[in-house]
Amino acid sequence: MTGNVNVSLKLFIEYLQIEKNCSQYTVEHYHHDILDFFDFMKEEAIHDLKEVQYSDVRIYLTKLYEKQLSRRTVARRISCLRSFYKFLMREKLVEDNPMALVSIPKAEKRLPDFFYEQELELLFNACETDTALGKRNKALLELLYGTGIRVSECCKIRLSDLDFYLSTVLVQGKGHKQRYVPFGSFAHDELEGYIQTARHELLKGKEDHGFLFVNFRGGPLTDRGVREILNKMVEKSALQGEIHPHKLRHSFATHLLSNGADLRTVQELLGHAFLSSTQVYTHITNEHLRRTYMSAHPRA
Repeated sequence: MTGNVNVSLKLFIEYLQIEKNCSQYTVEHYHHDILDFFDFMKEEAIHDLKEVQYSDVRIYLTKLYEKQLSRRTVARRISCLRSFYKFLMREKLVEDNPMALVSIPKAEKRLPDFFYEQELELLFNACETDTALGKRNKALLELLYGTGIRVSECCKIRLSDLDFYLSTVLVQGKGHKQRYVPFGSFAHDELEGYIQTARHELLKGKEDHGFLFVNFRGGPLTDRGVREILNKMVEKSALQGEIHPHKLRHSFATHLLSNGADLRTVQELLGHAFLSSTQVYTHITNEHLRRTYMSAHPRA
């Protein structure tokens, strides 16, 4: 393939990072998906992005289905390549978008995965707070569950974004949108304890970068770092399977709705642009009610 292919990818990644302000996790997904398409181009002897035709895209989709990828993954790949080609057209690097006519398969309707309150207790109890890292981890867990914020939003929080008097945090959401999110007394206490003692210790005398959460080297904590921390917590607890930060976000929303919060409030707290994004959690709470009824009612 020509060198222009790699240059195009480099420009697109910069566009995602600078203009779209995408998280590092999202950028990595885009990068991986586009490289996969480049591998397909090599196999088909397509040397330039301008040469890709709609018929080539159909062959690519067939190969994806042959790999038995889920509809969700295929939909993500198409969406990624469609965005990539839209960018290339904007920059006048290609004249046509071969992805424009490709329909995105409907994703399977899966309910978001969440923790039951008893499971979360096991997770919180597994946190050790004898070390600086332990105190940071407990504060991180309390904040993620106590606010329902995205992991990318969590990693952007600065000390100046916290208001301990009002128990709120200023969150930098998607599309540069800001919102204030309250946090409870558990998160308040853990955050104060972490900032007053552990955070200074983790900085190890380096210049303070201002970000709330610090890694073991003294730098800002990343998305990947948060995921590793949470997986280690699960290993130490009695819980089964892996954890992902969004599972805490799902748990936050589910528990609020289960305990009587209204949908609009939860939408505002989560930072959802559309109410339909929040409505998925009503299905979870309804399913929970059904299971409770089926297991508890004598005539069920």
